[in-house]
Amino acid sequence: MPTTSPSALREGGSNQGDTLPVKSRPAIAVVVILGGLIALAFSLALSISVGAANVSLATVWEAVFNYNPELQEHLIVHELRMPRALAGALTGACFAVAGALMQGMTRNPLADSGLLGLNSGAALALALCFAFAPGMPFMLIIVWCFVGAGVASGIVYGIGSLSRGGLTPVRLVLAGAAVSALFTALSEGIAIYYRIGQELAFWYAGGLAGTKWLQLDAILPWTAAALAGAMMMSRSITMLSLGEEVASGLGLNIGRTRVLALILVLVLAGTAVSAVGAVAFVGLLIPHVARYMVGVDYRYIIPASAVLGALLIVLADIASRMIAPPFESPIGALIALIGVPFFLYLARRERREL
Repeated sequence: MPTTSPSALREGGSNQGDTLPVKSRPAIAVVVILGGLIALAFSLALSISVGAANVSLATVWEAVFNYNPELQEHLIVHELRMPRALAGALTGACFAVAGALMQGMTRNPLADSGLLGLNSGAALALALCFAFAPGMPFMLIIVWCFVGAGVASGIVYGIGSLSRGGLTPVRLVLAGAAVSALFTALSEGIAIYYRIGQELAFWYAGGLAGTKWLQLDAILPWTAAALAGAMMMSRSITMLSLGEEVASGLGLNIGRTRVLALILVLVLAGTAVSAVGAVAFVGLLIPHVARYMVGVDYRYIIPASAVLGALLIVLADIASRMIAPPFESPIGALIALIGVPFFLYLARRERREL
């Protein structure tokens, strides 16, 4: 993560109301966000039209703005394709913003909700819900996903902190990999013993098939509040990304900021996993791309990450239906094809800097 020494602070910059001493590109950020939103709108339209039964874009437009439940194509668009596409955009934004928050508050370029065990913790909570409380309302499942993600993060940070030499980025990722492997094994064991593997297969692979308006309505309040909270905290996250000494000099309450940011990460990761499954690498890849384009100011990184993360998931969902029709490929596997090489590059660079 880029850092700035206290000597780089502008004269008089001793409180949160002053200009932050960070390099940012506001004009480019506006172009990236607006361009991303336009691309996202076209991608959503394409996602709604592509599938086992292709629907023309003109029909999609008519079904959205002049819905007729008596037409089969309108039913396909309204009841199947629209919630799927919108859920993909929403969960992509959640994964990306969760990764941006984690990278900013920990100053760890390898931070991601999937790599640090939060996704696997939420998936284990899902397995327990399916095994011991079948038929549980989706809203309660989301709450249990929060709990699972929180337990996983606590264990990962605990293991990383106990390591000799302190909590370095590489040790944190190694602890996350160990906890993820453990929780995934427990989830699979529960699935086999209680014969719920078919129900969990969707979340293991990661995908949007079968997403309904009911699920979208359940996650929308949580994700909207968490994304808004992340935007409100963007200035504080920028201070944390500069280092504790600089953040303290700017008057930031570091402990409170980290707790609030962690709560937002748990909400974002928990709701996204409950809807689309344990998709990794979105929160690792997208914040780095956003940071490269808009600079190190999180007032621009967070909205850019939200737009680009939404675009990535929607495009991956389209690709999952086009690779081997009429079958669908797992979204998680497609994104991993990009995410794994990028992660290895970052890990190698981080090792050289230690």
